[in-house]
Amino acid sequence: MKDSLYSPLKEAAGSDQVTDQVSDQVKRLLPIFENQPLSAVDLMYGLKLSHRFTFRKNYLHPALKTGLIEMTVPDKPNSRLQKYKITAKGIALVKERILRI
Repeated sequence: MKDSLYSPLKEAAGSDQVTDQVSDQVKRLLPIFENQPLSAVDLMYGLKLSHRFTFRKNYLHPALKTGLIEMTVPDKPNSRLQKYKITAKGIALVKERILRI
């Protein structure tokens, strides 16, 4: 029964390889998104982090690199209006993780 539930989610997430490559920090970041774009400051607040460099290095950049989140203004990565939103791949990973619990 569990296998039949997991297979569509594994396909949506790409494979187990995506799950293996995602750090624990990125796994903590994804559930903060509630179908709305958030700024880096909002994400840091949600994670209770205060050091911007550590947040960008350990959370934001890995999530962007793996395609789990995306920029709302990709042409201007340093824009003061920049926000981030979760992708379909990220949503599938969050749902898969919830089913495993």
